[in-house]
Amino acid sequence: MERWATFDCYGTLIDWNTGIGRELERLFGADRVPELLHAYHELEPQLQREDPSRSYRDVTTLALARLGAPAGETDALARSLPGWPPFPEVPAALDEARARGWRLAVLSNSDRDLIDESLACIGVPFDRSLVASEIDSYKPAPAHWEEFFGRSGAKREAHVHVAASLFHDIAPATGLGLRTVWINRLGEAAEPQPDVELRSLDGLADALDSLVP
Repeated sequence: MERWATFDCYGTLIDWNTGIGRELERLFGADRVPELLHAYHELEPQLQREDPSRSYRDVTTLALARLGAPAGETDALARSLPGWPPFPEVPAALDEARARGWRLAVLSNSDRDLIDESLACIGVPFDRSLVASEIDSYKPAPAHWEEFFGRSGAKREAHVHVAASLFHDIAPATGLGLRTVWINRLGEAAEPQPDVELRSLDGLADALDSLVP
């Protein structure tokens, strides 16, 4: 039976906060980054819930506009996103998982062109990728997982979801009865409890093997 690991991308594989923070600093100054980064994280899911058919590019543009970005800069996040770097340990961790026979997929709240650029930056082949703009749905809604299982034929008992966001990923995946690995990069308290908690993708292959031998 094929073993599948699905991943969120931004915040899990790609350094999302650093990418957003750099643009906020450029537009508003370093002193306002913590406040505006918090506000951005509140705005983004609100905009996604308002209209799940919105592209992620439009979500980021509307969010920056509401934060007060200059009219000519409201698309700054979408422009810069393809250059946001992966976390340092990510390529090696994914390569190790592939070497142990895991098939890899990304389930992302983004657009096709943006995820393709980000996966190219990571440089490790993925067997599948699914983005919000293709299904008119944003996590934490369940459509990403439903579409993944429908399209891939993966068996739930041989599947693990890996992500950094409790809200967008770990909670809904747990609610669907899926095994989860939480990448707790920020040292948060877990609710709900994942099956495995890691501070980075170091040790990922061992964690996956422990859940689906």
